[in-house]
Amino acid sequence: QAELGVNEHHQNEVVSYMRFARFKRGLCLKTVDSCFQDLKDSRLVEETFTVDEVIDMLDGLQSVVHSEVESELINTTYTNVLLLRQLFSQAEKWYLKLQTDVSDLENRELLDQVAEFEKSDYTSSNKKSTADPIKPKLAPLNEGGSELLNKTVAYLQEENEKLKTRLRTIETQATAALDEKSKLEKSLRDLQMIQGDQKNNANQDITELENKVAALKSQFEKTLNDTTANQKFLEEDLVTTKHNLLKVQDQLSTAEKELEKKFQQTAAYRNMKEILTKKNEQIKDLRRRLSK
Repeated sequence: QAELGVNEHHQNEVVSYMRFARFKRGLCLKTVDSCFQDLKDSRLVEETFTVDEVIDMLDGLQSVVHSEVESELINTTYTNVLLLRQLFSQAEKWYLKLQTDVSDLENRELLDQVAEFEKSDYTSSNKKSTADPIKPKLAPLNEGGSELLNKTVAYLQEENEKLKTRLRTIETQATAALDEKSKLEKSLRDLQMIQGDQKNNANQDITELENKVAALKSQFEKTLNDTTANQKFLEEDLVTTKHNLLKVQDQLSTAEKELEKKFQQTAAYRNMKEILTKKNEQIKDLRRRLSK
C-alpha cells in the first residue's frame, strides 16, 4: 500500500474522505450516463436524422451534462471548504495556525501518488469486502494537544498563585499600616489628654487665686464698713494687696510658661514628637506604595 507521509490516524481519515469522494464521483458519472440514456430513449426513435436535428439533440445533451457537471464541481468545492473548516476549527482549539500551499494541488507527482494510493486502497477494500467485517477500534488520543493544554493550565495556575501571594502580602502590609495608624491616633489622644489635664490644673490655680482675691476684697470691704478709723491703713493695705495680686498673676503666668517650656523639653515629649513624625512618614510611604 502506498503511503502519504502522514501517521496512521490521519491516513485513515484520508482514506475515509477518498471513499466519500469516490462515491460522489460515481453518482456524478451515473447522472451523466443517465443523461445520455434519456436522450437515446426519448429522441433516438427514428432511423434517419437531419443535421439540424442532430445538432439540436447534441446541444440539449451538452446543456444538461454541463449543468450536472457544474453542479457536482460546485458541490465538491463546497464540500472541500467544509472539510478545511473542520480541520481549521480543530487547530484553533489548540491555538495553532495551519497553512496551505495551493501550488502543490497541481503537482503531477503528488497527484500520481494519490492516484496510486486510491487504487491500492480500492483494491484492498474490495478484498476486505469479501472477508468477514472487522469492527473498527477506537484510535488513541493525540497527546500533543493535551500536553500543550496541560502546560498552559499549569502556567496560568502558577501565575494565579503568584498573584494570590502578592495580594496576601499587600493585605498584610495594609493591615499592619492600619494597626500602626490606630496606635498613633491613640498616642495622640493620650498626649492631648495630658495637655488638657495640665491646662485644667493651671485654670484651677487661677481660680483659687481669684477666689483668694475675692475673699481678701470681701474682708477688706467688711473691715472698711466696720470702721473708718483705719481707712488710710486699709487703703494702703488694699494697694499692697493689689500689687501682690499683680505680682502673683505675673508669677503665675511665668510659672505657666516655664511649665510649658519644661514640658516641651522633656524626653517623653521629644520622643513622642519624633515617633509621631516617623509614623507619619511611614504612613505616607505606605500610602504611596498602596497607590502604586
